[in-house]
Amino acid sequence: MEEVIKVDTIDQYNKLFGLETFHPQVAVIDLSKATTWSAHYRFNYGIYCLYLKDCSCGTIRYGRQTYDYEEGSIVSFAPGQVARTELKNNTKPAGLGLLFHPDLIRGTSLGKEMRSYSFFSYESNEALHLSEQERMVIVDCFEKIALELEHAMDKHSKRLILKNIELLLDYCMRFHDRQFTTRHEANKDVISRFELLLEEYFQSEHLRQQGLPTVRYFAEKICLSPNYFGDLIKKETGKTAQEYIQTKLMDVAKEWILGSEKTVSQIAFELGFQYSQHFNRLFKKT
Repeated sequence: MEEVIKVDTIDQYNKLFGLETFHPQVAVIDLSKATTWSAHYRFNYGIYCLYLKDCSCGTIRYGRQTYDYEEGSIVSFAPGQVARTELKNNTKPAGLGLLFHPDLIRGTSLGKEMRSYSFFSYESNEALHLSEQERMVIVDCFEKIALELEHAMDKHSKRLILKNIELLLDYCMRFHDRQFTTRHEANKDVISRFELLLEEYFQSEHLRQQGLPTVRYFAEKICLSPNYFGDLIKKETGKTAQEYIQTKLMDVAKEWILGSEKTVSQIAFELGFQYSQHFNRLFKKT
C-alpha cells in the first residue's frame, strides 16, 4: 500500500523537495527549483496549499477522479485533505505554490472568512483554468507575498502577508465565478440531472429508507464535490442546493396534503422527517 505522507508544517514540505524555509508558517514555492522529488506522492495535508501549474508534468488525484490539470490552472487543498500526485516519466515538478499553516490565520479576519473560499474543497477535476491575463494577476499576488517573506520581518509584515493572501484568494473566487459563467451550458446539464435525481428520490422508497435527501447525496451522484455542486447550483438558480431541495420537498408535501387523506404526521414521516414538528416549522417557513 502506498505510504501517505503527513505534511503538518511548511518545513516538512520544503524538506521533501529540497527547498529552503524562510518563514515557519507561510511560503511561496517555485517547484522548478526543487532539488529532490519522487515520481509519486500521496499527501495528507495539515496546511493550506494552492498551486499554479506552469507546465503539463503530471496528474493529481483527489476524491474519486484523476485530472491532468493544464498549464495555467489552479488546484487548492485544505488541512485534512488527502491528494495523490504522479509525475510523468523523466519530468520534474513545475509551478508556483502558496503554502500557509492554519495558525497563521487563526484569530484574524482572514481566518474567519476561510469558509467562504469554498474552492479549497473542490476536487481536482474542478480545477480553475486561467486566461493569460488572470494568470498574470495570480503570479503578481504570489510575487507580492514572496517579496514580504524576503523582506526583514517588522511590525507590518504579518498584516501585509495576510492582506496579500486574502487578495489572492479573492481573485481566485472571482475567477471561479467567471468559470461558472463560461460553463453555463455544461452547468445546465448538471441542473437537469439534479432535477431528475430529485424526482427519482421522491418517487422511490429513499425517503422512508434513507430519510431527507442531503446535498452530499446528490453531489456524489453527479460526481462533484459538495462545495462545487453547491456553488454551481447557487450560481445557476439563485438558491442554495439545500433551498432547492427544500422547495421540491414542500411541493411534494403540498400535493400530498391536498390530494390524500393522510394526516400531517403521516406525511411528515413519509417525507423522511423524524419529528412532525420539524416538518410543521419548515412548511410554515416556506
